[in-house]
This record gives sequence, structure tokens and C-alpha cells, in this order.
Amino acid sequence: MKLRIGIPKGSLQDATLQLFARAGLPAYTNGRSYFATTADPEIDCLLIRAQEMARYVEHGAIDAGLTGLDWIVESGLEVATVSDLIYAKRSRGKVRWVLAAPEDSPFQRAEDLSNRIIATELVNVTRNYFSQKGVNVRVEFSWGATEVKAPMLADAIVEVTETGSSLRANRLRILETVLESNTQLIANKSSYSDRDKRRKIDNLALMLQGAMEAQERVGLMLNVRKENLAAVLGVLPALQKPTISHLSDEDWLAVNTVIDECAAWDVIPRLKEAQAHGIVEYPLNKVVL
Repeated sequence: MKLRIGIPKGSLQDATLQLFARAGLPAYTNGRSYFATTADPEIDCLLIRAQEMARYVEHGAIDAGLTGLDWIVESGLEVATVSDLIYAKRSRGKVRWVLAAPEDSPFQRAEDLSNRIIATELVNVTRNYFSQKGVNVRVEFSWGATEVKAPMLADAIVEVTETGSSLRANRLRILETVLESNTQLIANKSSYSDRDKRRKIDNLALMLQGAMEAQERVGLMLNVRKENLAAVLGVLPALQKPTISHLSDEDWLAVNTVIDECAAWDVIPRLKEAQAHGIVEYPLNKVVL
């Protein structure tokens, strides 16, 4: 069995390859080639633009792929959604497609743009958005650099944003959110109905999720006397509940847990004050919930 996985080429490429590596499945690219091999001989990867991913998954050219919900909705194609993987180019959050207009324009909401020109890459979603509001607009496809289209080439734009900084830099003001999007692992319906391929795809989703959950978290282990356990547990912001085990000395216990890395600065000194000993902070590769 050979599984073909699509990796989004472009803005998400580096973040996705890093995620695969943290999941234990590094993908090896070769210069300008669109093909990548992995440490698993049963999995090959292809670099495909996120905008086209749903098409090739739906057609069966690849078994599964990672792309944004935005491009799945835009395509209107039937694919199986395996897992939400909430990460973007710069962060672990969702992105937004927003309706934006020049700062000095009179537009305040979508209804103010009746019979105006809207530039966007997300044409179908934008048309449906205005149609549902009963607003007649002319939606034009933008081949990129959409932020510079308004006001000279369009009255407003619908563009994706993570932080809003690019829009502000181009003197644009957000009016409304058209669509929230995040990365998804999708699969061809026929491939996902195959027992062996489904197991492989589900395992990939599990490991990718585990790698994401481990980001910005660390493990903590420490020793504490039984009489001080309650004080220590009162300090720990446990992921679920800490693991507690007995040491060879019956008066002592070992505590193991996971915390947000940013919390360690505050937590470790407080643990020391609560009479914890032998505190060790260590990095995590995966956290499977």
C-alpha cells in the first residue's frame, strides 16, 4: 500500500513541514521538485497549492492532504474531513477572511457596498456572502497583492488576515468577517473507506495533533514529601491530573505533569516554596490527549 499526502505549497509549507518533523514523519524535499519522500516507505508527499488541494483529493490523485477550510468551501467539492489542525503561517490560531475598505472611505458594512467592485481570491465565498445579505456587488478575482487594489482598482477587498498588520499597513479598515478558517487534514472518500489507508491517515492525524498539543508546553517532574503534597498540587496547573507515584522511601512521592511553558517562570519558584525537591523541566515532542 502506498499513501499519497498533499502538503500545501506556499505560505503554509514551512509550518507544515516543521509539524510533520515534530510528529516523527520528516518529509525530505529536493530543490525544485514537487515530490517529497518520508521516513515511512508507505507514505509519499506532493507539494500542491492549498487552493488546489481539495480538487486533487476529491479526484483521487492524492489520498489525503492539508489545506484550509476556506479553500475547501471555495471549491465546493466533496471530501472527508479527518481532523482540524489549527495552525497558520505565524501562529496556532485561526485566520479570517475579512471585508476591508480604505480607512477614509464612507463604507461601514457590507450593505454600503451595493453595486461596488470587490477584489478577492475567494470569489465564490464572497459572492455567496453578499448574496445572503441581498447586496448586489461585482466580485473580481485578484491574482495577488489584493491589499493594493483598493481604492484605485476596487472599492473594497475580501482578504485573509492573521494579525491585521498588512491591512493596516495598506491603510485598510476591517468592516466584517466573511469566514474563519483553519488548516484541515482532508481525505479522498474512497481512500478513507479503505481500511488500511484509513488507519494510516488516522494515525497521521493523531501524530500531527500530538505534535501540535506539545507546542508551547513542557513536562515537569518533582519529588515531594507526603505531608507537602497538597501544597504542591495547589500550585500545579495540570493538563488533566498529575501522575503521582511512590518512591523507594515511603515518605516521598514523585509527581509528573504538563504545563504551559510560559507558566514555568511563575510555577517553579512557587513549587520550591511548597517544599518540592528535584524539580526537572523537560521539553515535549508529542502530547496525545
